[in-house]
Amino acid sequence: MCVLPGLVDAHTHPVWAGDRVHEFAMKLAGATYMDVHRAGGGIHFTVEHTRAAEASELLTSLSRRLKRMLRAGTTLVECKSGYGLELQTELKMLEVIDMARHTLPINISSTYCGAHAVPKGKTVAEATEDILLVQLPKLRKFMETGALRVDNIDVFCEKGVFDLTSTKSILQAGKDMGLNINFHGDELHPMNSAQLGAELEALAISHLEEVTDEGIAAMAKAKTAAVLLPTTAYILRLPQPRAKDMLKAGVIVALGSDFNPNAYCCSMPIVMHLACVNMHMSMSEALAAATINAAYALGCSSTHGSLEINKHGDLLILNTSRWEHLIYQLGGHQELIRYVVIKGNIVYENDQTVDL
Repeated sequence: MCVLPGLVDAHTHPVWAGDRVHEFAMKLAGATYMDVHRAGGGIHFTVEHTRAAEASELLTSLSRRLKRMLRAGTTLVECKSGYGLELQTELKMLEVIDMARHTLPINISSTYCGAHAVPKGKTVAEATEDILLVQLPKLRKFMETGALRVDNIDVFCEKGVFDLTSTKSILQAGKDMGLNINFHGDELHPMNSAQLGAELEALAISHLEEVTDEGIAAMAKAKTAAVLLPTTAYILRLPQPRAKDMLKAGVIVALGSDFNPNAYCCSMPIVMHLACVNMHMSMSEALAAATINAAYALGCSSTHGSLEINKHGDLLILNTSRWEHLIYQLGGHQELIRYVVIKGNIVYENDQTVDL
């Protein structure tokens, strides 16, 4: 057997209602992400169902998803809001994440993502104003009274969504509230999001399929982590993020599952496998990206992400003498992970492991 640090998933959207399995057929037939979006699917479909759902319903489905992630070896996970796009539903989602934090053993980093899309019937300017003047002030009050714990702020900086100016104003407002900047950038179009993130001293930027050389250099200098999401590039058939160029330039590269209705993957071992095969990372680079570097992207590297004295005792015990099997065996983690341990306590014991 062997011992590894618990895996860290640095980017997920796990709180939502409504089933979007039908969109997979659309994508297989050639529809792009924005085609689905314009047809009334995508984020707006999920927003409609999430707004209508009771908090108890959302907590039940979130708990089920987080337990699946834990069984696949994730011991720290970032969880975003972002399927409300208005105050009450965004708060409902953040409260559900908080409830999961207090009822499940998995460690959670909570992210406010009210700027995930522009709500129907609003302009970018109107959506930005609502976030700055309504949502963030209310969120600040909840945080100051201890009613909510939120760690990060996120914006979808993209053509047709939030432009650089709006993104900058929202992220700066969140930073002024004490939130870590951790946002979507340079996914579908080169927006110079990486340069903006470096300027704002962002903790992390996700996606980066269309990042420029200048953006990579700026992130390396600012020590802004790149959270790469191989599942998204795989499912949407996007260009692969330039992991090797980033690593060569000195960027801190982390990984996330991007778990959401568009990329339904709970497994960081599968994410690591895809990172190695499609993004040409070595297995050691992928393991670091799914542990210590992902913890860094969440501002948690002093307590999580590696096996060190005075850090949390979050670890995996594998039924193999070679840790590489966790990445090498595509989808084989169900039979490899014998124990998941969080804060020194066994939280998952798997009696279905098999000898190699």
